[in-house]
Amino acid sequence: MLPTKSLALNAQLSTLHSQLPAAVEVENVVKTFGVGDQRVFALRQVHFAAQFGELLMMVGPSGCGKTTLLSAICGTLQIDEGRIRTLGHALDEMKPGELTRFRGKNIGFIFQQFNLIPTLTILENASVPLLINGRKRAEAEERAAHYITGLGLGDRLRSFPSQLSGGQQQRVAIARALVHEPRLIICDEPTASLDAKSGHKVMELLQETALRADRAVIVVTHDSRIFEFADRIAEMEDGVVKGIHAQEKKR
Repeated sequence: MLPTKSLALNAQLSTLHSQLPAAVEVENVVKTFGVGDQRVFALRQVHFAAQFGELLMMVGPSGCGKTTLLSAICGTLQIDEGRIRTLGHALDEMKPGELTRFRGKNIGFIFQQFNLIPTLTILENASVPLLINGRKRAEAEERAAHYITGLGLGDRLRSFPSQLSGGQQQRVAIARALVHEPRLIICDEPTASLDAKSGHKVMELLQETALRADRAVIVVTHDSRIFEFADRIAEMEDGVVKGIHAQEKKR
């Protein structure tokens, strides 16, 4: 069950968010897979917006389109119909090279699969986004070490992914997503492999990032332990956003 708040509070918070600029705008988006009789709708006329300065969670049963929508928002999946603007840009109008550079600079990804490079230490793994964006190695590793330490792995900087538990690898993946200070952070089940304490530490860091006026975080999750960190919760079902609920949080 989602946390419930008073109608008056929901209305007040919804009004506040509606006055903020949108980090992501999704209008009447349709995405299908297959052709003819085998055509399956993953997204059906999806419409919603994620605001700067907020942490938006997306919840719903497996297979309802949450991950498909995340992929469309960051431009790794083409939509069939509709319109998406991410950080003020229509990604489908960008050339492949422009889109790659845009994502590398502006979007941080945290997925269920850690995707760490096995031959690199965790410090080197977390440094990769900064190196791609042209930072010097010493500067990149110093910033990466700061984020890794903040996630409780400061004593494992020279370890390789194979030497860490699944939960520790997830924390490295999170450090890598945050290290270049992206304006939009896309998260797919970021706490799925973490215990309650580690999950809360991760969400506190994500929440702190989202509170900045020029950034936003979108989190897909089944983890009810972290609902309290959301500014708003969007419920998806059968490829449609059924509703978005604003909620009160302790800052």
